[in-house]
Amino acid sequence: MSLTKLDWNNSELIKGDVWNEIKKIKEQDGPEIQVHGSGKLIQMLLKHDLVDELWLKVFPTLSLGVGKRLFAEDTIPAGFKLLESDISPSGVIIASYERAGEVKTGSFGLETPSEAELARRKQLTEEE
Repeated sequence: MSLTKLDWNNSELIKGDVWNEIKKIKEQDGPEIQVHGSGKLIQMLLKHDLVDELWLKVFPTLSLGVGKRLFAEDTIPAGFKLLESDISPSGVIIASYERAGEVKTGSFGLETPSEAELARRKQLTEEE
C-alpha cells in the first residue's frame, strides 16, 4: 500500500528523490519546514546539508545498548551557533541552534575568564 493522498492542510507528498524535492521546497517562499521525531529523515537532511536550525532536547539519562544516533556516520561536518537555551526543572536542556557555516574548532574557555581562573593564572605565574 502506498500513500497517494494527504489529509493535513498545507502538506505536500514527496516521491522519488526526496532530498532534491526538499531542496526545491526550501528554495520557494513559504513557511518553515519542520521535522519531528523522524530519525531517518533528519539523517538524510543532515547528510545533504539541508538543516538550517536544530531544536534539541537533552535528557539527563544514559542509554545502555544500541540505539538510534542523531549524528550518524554519514552526517557532514557543519557548524551551528547557539541561539537560546533553557533548563527544565527536571534537568532537560532545551537548546536552539542555527546553521553557522563550516566547523570552527577552538577551546571551551570563556571569552572573559572567571575570577577563579584569573587567580589560578596569577598563582601559576608567581610560582614560576
